Amino acid sequence: MDRNKFEEVLAQAAEQREVEIVEISFDDDENVFEVIIDRKDSVVDLADCEFVHRAVLAAFDRNVEDYSLTVSSKGIDSAEADEILKTINE
Repeated sequence: MDRNKFEEVLAQAAEQREVEIVEISFDDDENVFEVIIDRKDSVVDLADCEFVHRAVLAAFDRNVEDYSLTVSSKGIDSAEADEILKTINE
């Protein structure tokens, strides 16, 4: 898979959905791609992840390229999770 084209497709999809690409991980041996997206002013939802994922699917034929793709949102770290749990338990 052409990484430059892959990153261009991701950038265009992210711009259209008003999210930003936080991280792109490639595993060349397994042809696995993991993409993490985020949004500054609000949360990333499933529709955002699906939009970016489908943009890549439309640009690259999985049967020809033989790749695996995961698009997810930037999670919260353990300190943020602990803080949320404290608030819920109060």
